[in-house]
Amino acid sequence: MDILRIATAGSVDDGKSTLIGRLLYETNSITKDKIEALETASKRKGLDFLDLSLLTDGLIAEREQGITIDVANIYFSTPTRKYIIADTPGHVEYTRNMVTGASNAKVSLILVDARQGLVEQTARHLSIAAMLRIPKVIICINKMDLVQYQESTFEAIKASLSDLVAQTTFEGQAVSFLPISSLYGQNITTKAEHMPWFTGNTLLGELEAFEYAETLAHAPARFPVQFVVRPMTEAYHDFRGYAGKISSGTFQVGDEIRVLPTGQESTIATIEKFESKLSNAKAGDSVVITLSTDIDISRGNTIVLASEANAPQLKDFSAQVCWLDHQALTPGKTYLLQHGINITKAKISQITERLDVVAQTATEGVDSLKLNEIGRIALRTAQPISADVYANNPANGAFILIDEFSNSTVGVGFVQ
Repeated sequence: MDILRIATAGSVDDGKSTLIGRLLYETNSITKDKIEALETASKRKGLDFLDLSLLTDGLIAEREQGITIDVANIYFSTPTRKYIIADTPGHVEYTRNMVTGASNAKVSLILVDARQGLVEQTARHLSIAAMLRIPKVIICINKMDLVQYQESTFEAIKASLSDLVAQTTFEGQAVSFLPISSLYGQNITTKAEHMPWFTGNTLLGELEAFEYAETLAHAPARFPVQFVVRPMTEAYHDFRGYAGKISSGTFQVGDEIRVLPTGQESTIATIEKFESKLSNAKAGDSVVITLSTDIDISRGNTIVLASEANAPQLKDFSAQVCWLDHQALTPGKTYLLQHGINITKAKISQITERLDVVAQTATEGVDSLKLNEIGRIALRTAQPISADVYANNPANGAFILIDEFSNSTVGVGFVQ
């Protein structure tokens, strides 16, 4: 079965943890002893119902304050699909946690309190979902039980979000609206008996129906070499293969390829997976590729198709960046840039603009980016990197910036 990665987002007290707990509970993904522990913990808090948020809020501080601080990965499955949910914090000061938690997601669940409607964090979450090129966004209008399950409330919130959705989403991103009550399980895995006016799918139905697997298979072909295989045994005395995971596109036996950054060319002789030989391999496949000629290929090189005229070799480029460090980003600073397994020095030439994700406006001429801020920068690397524009190929367009003295990850960037 395939694995669907989901990220939750929402303002404080919008019910993210309860929603995830409800999904786990109704898909029978909780063991009996955990349910018993949940009942005991709920009674200890003086509640007459199961507090499903306790399933995901693991830190003591999270339970005491009733908020999510750290990113928690939660696993569950149905007969047709496996799921990994990143329960990310909603508060503005944890924007960096939200970005890292959602970085691999294919679906973003953005929760909106039916009593509050559109708030600042909703705009922030939609912007981040667009920045990360998350293909599917489900806006869950939660706590419908507190507004008597009124259709008019749902439609009013949906209308108030229409302009914001139009501003933030990119072409090809699907956005849907869903009225739910995570506390009472309305429209989570079964149709809401209190909202017969809503004829759309349940939340689980939306997740089950979502198809995404083929997007990377049609992107430009990229094969970062992780390891050069040289067994040097009697059976495989002359074997030389290149192992790695295809990040995007498709390779076939007989394809003419080029190696970056050296520019050497050859032809694919075999594609092997364990003891099987394949005719082709696509994005997500971990394989060993052998070539018809012996050329110099090392760990960190990237194999692309020779037919691609302008395979990327970037030294001077611009990128959108989310700053993760308490020490602000300023022009002129040098960091280590890691793209895939390759690390090179990078100097920040300029901060082009800082984005106000709420107002959807950009401020030019800024001299710093502070913790949790998002902006656009220009940078130069010591060695070229084989990165694509993130919007065209998300699998090969992101990088991280590392402080060369503390070795801390200080920023995450998206090539523009």
